[in-house]
Amino acid sequence: MTFKQRLPYFLGGLIIGTIIVVFIWGKKNTTFDYGPNARVLKNIRAKERIFSENALTILNTKKIDTAYISQILKNGDVDLAHKIKLDSCLYQYNIKGIDSLKNITLTVINCESNAIIKAIKVE
Repeated sequence: MTFKQRLPYFLGGLIIGTIIVVFIWGKKNTTFDYGPNARVLKNIRAKERIFSENALTILNTKKIDTAYISQILKNGDVDLAHKIKLDSCLYQYNIKGIDSLKNITLTVINCESNAIIKAIKVE
């Protein structure tokens, strides 16, 4: 069998296999959090959130709902180039909101058992 004769069989099998995989993964509600940004956000979301006094003051004065904070921690953009290694906790990250929340930046300290939202910056 030549390459031209084998190519349709290969492409047919590839298309059928892709459809089956997409169908199975669509039913399982799986996520693909393999990038560094997604892993950091998933790690922070899984922990108990503690708001500092400074963050609570900004939440109250700027009328920011905690649902916005949750949305930023789900879809935000983590500045991995400027993470800070801490002695008491793992790292400190700056997480910027996307789309309609572009003007909000969170400073989050990621500890072993909790995530401390240290500061909220509204531009």
